[in-house]
Amino acid sequence: MTDVERSIEGVAKTVAGVLTNQKYAIDYYQREYKWESKQMAELTADLTTKFLDLYDPNHARKDVANYAGYYLGSIIISQKGSEPYIVDGQQRLTSLTLLLTFLRRLQENRHDKVDVDPLIFSEKYGDKSFNLDIPDRVDCMMALFEDGTYEPKPDDPESVTTLVTRYDELDDLFPDELREDALPYFIDWLKDRVQLVQITAYADDDAYAIFETMNDRGLKLTPADMLKGYLLANTEDGSPRTKANNMWRKRLRQLDDKAEEASSDFLKTWLRSQYSTKIRERRRDSRPQDWDRIGTEFHRWLRNDHERVGLTSRQDYYDFIAVDLDFYSRQYERILDAARGTFGPASPLRYIRYNADHRFTLQDQLLLAPLRVGDDVATIDRKLELVGRFVDILIAWRVWNFRATGYSTMQYAMFTVMRDIRGLDVGPLATALRDYLLKTDENFDSNDDLAVHQQNRNQLHKVLARITDYTTVSSGHVPNYLELTNGTKVKYEVEHVWANRPERHTDEFDHEADFRRHRNRIGDLLLLPKQFNASYGDDPYHEKRPRYFSQNLLAASLDPQAYEKNPGFLSFVTSTGLPFKPYAEFKASDVIERGNLYRAIAKRIWNPDDLLAIAEGD
Repeated sequence: MTDVERSIEGVAKTVAGVLTNQKYAIDYYQREYKWESKQMAELTADLTTKFLDLYDPNHARKDVANYAGYYLGSIIISQKGSEPYIVDGQQRLTSLTLLLTFLRRLQENRHDKVDVDPLIFSEKYGDKSFNLDIPDRVDCMMALFEDGTYEPKPDDPESVTTLVTRYDELDDLFPDELREDALPYFIDWLKDRVQLVQITAYADDDAYAIFETMNDRGLKLTPADMLKGYLLANTEDGSPRTKANNMWRKRLRQLDDKAEEASSDFLKTWLRSQYSTKIRERRRDSRPQDWDRIGTEFHRWLRNDHERVGLTSRQDYYDFIAVDLDFYSRQYERILDAARGTFGPASPLRYIRYNADHRFTLQDQLLLAPLRVGDDVATIDRKLELVGRFVDILIAWRVWNFRATGYSTMQYAMFTVMRDIRGLDVGPLATALRDYLLKTDENFDSNDDLAVHQQNRNQLHKVLARITDYTTVSSGHVPNYLELTNGTKVKYEVEHVWANRPERHTDEFDHEADFRRHRNRIGDLLLLPKQFNASYGDDPYHEKRPRYFSQNLLAASLDPQAYEKNPGFLSFVTSTGLPFKPYAEFKASDVIERGNLYRAIAKRIWNPDDLLAIAEGD
């Protein structure tokens, strides 16, 4: 092999330089797209916040060329003949492609739109293909490119579902103030001022050696590294600095072992939860405040605001790592574990999992906010439960009222809550959270027409899982929330009691549209195994009803057998007074009645008064 073939090139490129009319392949073992909601939210927030810090409505488009750039990290390419393979960076490039696809559709019918098509797909010898050349994504990416929507097929890989979910979230993540006059400016800046370092090797061995060196040996200088350097430089030399350095490395390494970029996420979450006092107002000419700056450049923010944080002596800097970082990182680690773990029906941390399943990433800063160094374990758990329950109730109410729960929609309100509950004791914390809920305009009584549609199906899946699990546990049976939310091998889906056969209901509906609207109401919905619906979904109700008895208790309660020799369930119904009843047939009025049952159960699950009971130790 010649020296030329073994050469390695590194060059800074703009997003346009990396993506325009390019075609990248990915080895089969790297094809999964795994970014979660938090990572897409952080990418979008980092880019839009940095741009808004530079943008002035009085600027001309050409002024964007003088805007400060933004560095998005490095990508590693292995050049195999004429085709470049991505060794490291496909998650970022895929996410950038989704963002560009979203921006393309956001520009439709504008006279000043920026052509981003060459950044999304390329044409070679008359053959069009997407810049990330992955065959099993083509149908999905083409649908998103053309129509902005895609319904994953049963045999699609998990990456396709993740792609669709991340794309759908962008509409909520992208700020309103960039959708009008500022939009072409932002796209220009994204294309031509946001940069990546592209490292190209001409042999796989070289490419993977670079990857291992950069990741295993920590040669990338991250904002966390720069913050660490600043803090240690101001810590007393000798044993204190060594101890602080060891503590930093140990705690952040343990977080990164839990999840990708967890240490960076922790630092942002911790600093925001304890120190941010302002957030950028949602108007065109507003500037980023400390909450926003911590999200994009926390190392610079802390250097500038160290006195306000309380860092005035070498001992302060040492304690900041050895005491504060140690304490809050341990609690953040517990939050990460709770968001992904299993739990008992009495675990105070179970609400963290419920909220994480709704992809509500803003809960982390709320959870840390009331915690104080020196809180004992019981106090910490009670505070975490109170905040978790509060978020759980708020999400349930918003879902019930067709309200968005995404990052962009909720960040301002959740910042306000975070700031107001910072450092509170258990009693005042419970009161503050309950008061906030009681002042909201929407709850379970403000909407009596909850129905499933394409955008809220996943959220209603979680709501139905909680209602079903509550019925199950309260009747003395084993919890089944994780099973119902596809935490086991059985795949559950939101299914209708009524088959999609409007001709069976002409006695109650003159128009097919009225039938379909009524069929989608929550009272006609159950969670059932996918295979069950495949076998019986088209059957008339009277034929399906006896088979429901073999399913979860909420489904079984439609059948008279559930009310025979079932002491746990009957005791639950009697003690709560919930209006359970069997249905020999299931008419339009029964759908309404059944929906009222679900509402009554929901009020028991998501009750603001429970916050005061928790604070009192009940």
